[in-house]
Amino acid sequence: MQRLTLSLLLLLGLQVVAAEPIPIELTFRDKATGQSVPCRVHLKDAAGKPVRAPGQPFWFDHFVCPGSVQLSLEPGKYTIEIERGPEYGRIADSVEIKANGKRRLTYELQRQVDLTREGWWSGELHVHRPVEAVALLMRAEDLHVAPVITWWNKQNLWAQKKLPEKALVRFEDNRFYHVMAGEDEREGGALLFFNLAKPLAITAAAREYPSPMKFVEAARLLNEDVWIDIEKPFWWDVALWLASGRMNSIGIANNHMCRDRMYESEAWGKPRLSERLPAPLGNGFWTQEIYYHVLNAGLRVPPSAGSASGVLPNPVGYNRVYVHLGPELTYETWWQGLRAGRSFVTNGPLLRVRANDKLPGHVFTGEQEVQVRLKASLTSTDPIRYVEIIKNGQVERKVRVDELAGTGSLGSLSFRESGWFLVRAIADNTKTFRFASTAPFHVEVGANQRISKASAQFFLDWTRERMARIKLADPAQRQEVLQHHLRAEKFWQDRVAKANAE
Repeated sequence: MQRLTLSLLLLLGLQVVAAEPIPIELTFRDKATGQSVPCRVHLKDAAGKPVRAPGQPFWFDHFVCPGSVQLSLEPGKYTIEIERGPEYGRIADSVEIKANGKRRLTYELQRQVDLTREGWWSGELHVHRPVEAVALLMRAEDLHVAPVITWWNKQNLWAQKKLPEKALVRFEDNRFYHVMAGEDEREGGALLFFNLAKPLAITAAAREYPSPMKFVEAARLLNEDVWIDIEKPFWWDVALWLASGRMNSIGIANNHMCRDRMYESEAWGKPRLSERLPAPLGNGFWTQEIYYHVLNAGLRVPPSAGSASGVLPNPVGYNRVYVHLGPELTYETWWQGLRAGRSFVTNGPLLRVRANDKLPGHVFTGEQEVQVRLKASLTSTDPIRYVEIIKNGQVERKVRVDELAGTGSLGSLSFRESGWFLVRAIADNTKTFRFASTAPFHVEVGANQRISKASAQFFLDWTRERMARIKLADPAQRQEVLQHHLRAEKFWQDRVAKANAE
């Protein structure tokens, strides 16, 4: 006898009894210690619909929990993926829930590497999640530093609240979040502000007026040590911001790179030539290419990372930056290490590199020639074929991962002229740009700093293209905004004139 479908049963007027949900307990343990461990869970039913866990923070397609969770599931087939940041292995499983089946499921997460033991401490700079959930989110992602964005152009969560006496929260001894981060995202792109005591007055700002530089200066008046991050390299105002000398970092692991997809357009930023940099990974390569122009132009801006969890699909900490501090973390020294470029960014692979036993950010000097030998360690859940050495913006060498695993060596580099280099690893992932990149090492031969004419011209042309896009009907407003771009134009003209390399 053939099985009657639900619709046919209903058509015949027969009573349909819905299956009772079954209480299920999920427990997650650290395999080495046997202790329960907070983690992130992607649980989906047979139709691919994400399942929420009562009382646990949920976003897009996942929830986090403190080590165990109880929920009610209807009988059927489910998939589950469990992660706890890139230092733990990923678990993927299929589960069938039956009325007379198993009610308790236990999963053991295995740590692949403990980077804090190596002196590396993780953080990310673009979190839009509720403040009350942040501590658990950080524990579930094994994240150590996470400023939380609570004010931006159209919303200020402090408008009806008293400002906190202490904006910095420390917990579990070595985890920190700051509740006064902010974002200015308008026609020219997005800037992120950190370590202020109160929000900037930006809620009345229009799409193009006033210039974002007004708020940059206002932030400096509030705190001369404010940290200002260029959220992505391809925003239209990037050439302006770089020329100002006020920027502290730039997001090369950014929210267009998501866990299982790419946001392939440049939104309202400077578009790439998609014929040369096609989807799905073209946006990621464009991001890197622009950053290499920044370095070639002689600007030493360290890379940063942010996920925009709470706005885009990413979990907190998907895009993250590791800063090397040694055995002890403080909030202040983390930012100091990031400023020095003792760091690498990642959304998966864990790439630790030393050159002549020096960390990224180091400046090598010599009168006639500088030689460096590179050592590296790579840990990755995703398959990677090569680790690449980038010298002055070009791939200098590819080293097979199996060769690196055997020797720990990336070979040597020689500089007879000033320049820079970094190391990156790009995973074989057809859905998203999953990679790691060190911050740059710098080389000065004869005390000269390399300035590429082509890269300086790249930003000069960018500045002029941006000025032509400014649409303000009010002449006074237009002139006020343009004056900042005119100063940027002069900066890049001078940079072209000072160039000492092609």
